[in-house]
Amino acid sequence: MIKSAIVGATGYTGSELVSILLRHPEVEISLITSNSRAGEKFSDIHPQFLGFCDLELQKADVIDDYDIDVCILALPHRVSMDFVKKWKDKPFKIIDLSGDFRLSNAKTYEAWYNKEHVIPEMVPTVPYGLPEINRENIKGAKVVANPGCYPTTSILGLAPLFQAGKVEKDSIVIDAKSGTTGAGVKASATTHFSNVNDNFKAYGLKTHRHTVEIEENLGSLNGGEVMVQFTPHLLPVDRGILATSYARPTGKMTNKELMDLYKNYYKDEPYVRVRESAPELKFVRGTNMCDIYPTYDERTNRIIVLSVIDNLIKGAAGQAVQNMNIMLGLKETLGLEVSPIKP
Repeated sequence: MIKSAIVGATGYTGSELVSILLRHPEVEISLITSNSRAGEKFSDIHPQFLGFCDLELQKADVIDDYDIDVCILALPHRVSMDFVKKWKDKPFKIIDLSGDFRLSNAKTYEAWYNKEHVIPEMVPTVPYGLPEINRENIKGAKVVANPGCYPTTSILGLAPLFQAGKVEKDSIVIDAKSGTTGAGVKASATTHFSNVNDNFKAYGLKTHRHTVEIEENLGSLNGGEVMVQFTPHLLPVDRGILATSYARPTGKMTNKELMDLYKNYYKDEPYVRVRESAPELKFVRGTNMCDIYPTYDERTNRIIVLSVIDNLIKGAAGQAVQNMNIMLGLKETLGLEVSPIKP
C-alpha cells in the first residue's frame, strides 16, 4: 500500500481527504497532523468519522519518523510554502492545496498575496494541478500546486474556447457563486449563520486573488495575455460552486459548433460532463465531477458557459487525490468513483 500523510487535517478539506482516502484501494493514511490539536483523535475533531478514522493527530515535524510516499498539505495560503521549503528534498511527493505555488512567478504571487515568498526560485517549476489542461506536466512531478476552487470551475468552463482561439481575450466576465465551506472551517462574521441565511452577497470585487490564477492559466492555452472580470458571491448553501462565464466569439458561432467543440475537447475526461441543459449544484454534490453547459446567444453575440463543481471535492480534496493518482502512476479515478448526493 502507498502511504500518505495529511498535514493540516482539522478543516473541511482535511475531512474530505480522509473520507476519500479511506475508500482508496491503493493508499492508506499513515499520518494525520495538526499542530494546534495534536494528541486528540481525528474523530474527536470530526465526529462523523468515529469508528472509521480514530487516528491520533500528530505534530507535523514527526513526519521524519514515518515512511511516507505522498504528503498532502491542507494548510493556509502564506503558510504552506514554509513546509514545502522544509520538505522539498524529502523522498515523498507533495501536493499543496494552498495558493503558494499556483502562479507563474514569485513577483506575481507577492503582488496578489501580500507576502514575500520564501522559495521564489521554486514557484515557476511547480506544475499547476488541473489535470484536464496539464496532465502531462503533473505526471512524475515532485510537487504539484492544487488549483483554487473558483479557478477550477472557471478555467474548465472556458478552456475549450481558449484552446481553439474562439473568444476575444478581453471580453471575459465570470460571475461565480460559492457555498460557505469555501471560506474554511473557522467561523467569522461573514460566515455566521445569521449573516448567510436568507442572504446573498458579492465580495472581493476587482481584487480577488483567484482572478490572476484564472487569467494566467487561460492565457497559457493559447500563448497570450487574458483580461478577466471576475466577481465571486457567497451563496446561503454549505457546498458547491456555480460559475456563469460570458465571452464574445472571434467570428461566427452556432450552438452546434459550440457544443461540438466542448464535447470533443472533454470526450476522454473522466470528471467533466458536457450537458445539454443548465447544470445544478446537486448534480455534482459529493463528487469530483465538473458539469458544463455552453450555449450561444445570437441576439447579444455572446457565448454563455455554466460550470458547476463541489468546491470541497473537485475544488480541493478530490482534485488533490486525482493529482496524487497521476503523480504515482495509478488509475486516475481510484478513490473518486462515487455518484452525486441528491437530495
